[in-house]
Amino acid sequence: MDQRQIKQALKQLARLDPDLGQAIALYGAPAPRQRPEGFETFLATIVSQQISTTAANAIMGRVRRVLPSLTPKGLDQVTDAELRAAGLSFRKIEYARGLAHAVQSGELAVDQLSGLTDAEVIEAITALRGFGVWSAEIYCMFSLGRPDIFPAGDLALQIALARLKGLDPKPTPKQTRALTQHWQPYRSVGALFLWHYYQGAPLV
Repeated sequence: MDQRQIKQALKQLARLDPDLGQAIALYGAPAPRQRPEGFETFLATIVSQQISTTAANAIMGRVRRVLPSLTPKGLDQVTDAELRAAGLSFRKIEYARGLAHAVQSGELAVDQLSGLTDAEVIEAITALRGFGVWSAEIYCMFSLGRPDIFPAGDLALQIALARLKGLDPKPTPKQTRALTQHWQPYRSVGALFLWHYYQGAPLV
């Protein structure tokens, strides 16, 4: 999704939700976020789990250097010890090996995900060990460009929505989905804006 599409969606969202409209007028449009489709993005998702973005980028850089290629076969050609030295935990190595096996066996048909529905993509990804609904939704949004995804389990989105709506305490994932239901079919851009808003909005 490019900047023009984001701005168009924000115009529609402003009409659908006055609170959102006021925030958009104050904070402007967020920048696009795009990730490539395929194995590398899935591997980077594993690497980034439960660590800071800075740490994840550093580890992923070392993983790139140790792998002969960023492919399942490339992963097969390095030892667990080499991956540990690059910064991966034993659990993340297990997840990465499982991912490589799933892609090579056809259990996860990466090249066919774009032809599936949102629900089917999420089901296929969450069948892998180490990938929850949030990871699957993020892949839908930023790799497949799906326009109507809202990762309601994301803590930053819950906090941002609470600030936007003046709620205390922050909404649960179920409440978050209900509060953003009327943002359809633009919820991906709505989520993107809330992350942007989260960075700059004052505390309630």
